Amino acid sequence: MANLSAEDLMPKNKVIDYDKDLPQGEQAAHNSEVRKRIDELKEQQRLKDLLDDTDDW
Repeated sequence: MANLSAEDLMPKNKVIDYDKDLPQGEQAAHNSEVRKRIDELKEQQRLKDLLDDTDDW
């Protein structure tokens, strides 16, 4: 059995359009809002953890 690389399996002249797999319109806006909210919550959790770890009290 011959070992084939990924280059052997891909057509040589075909350009891959990755943008077609990305969400468009409302779905893209929703995803952006959700990711922004997740980032905000992560930052709040990080700051809370930093405050909880201090022994300044």
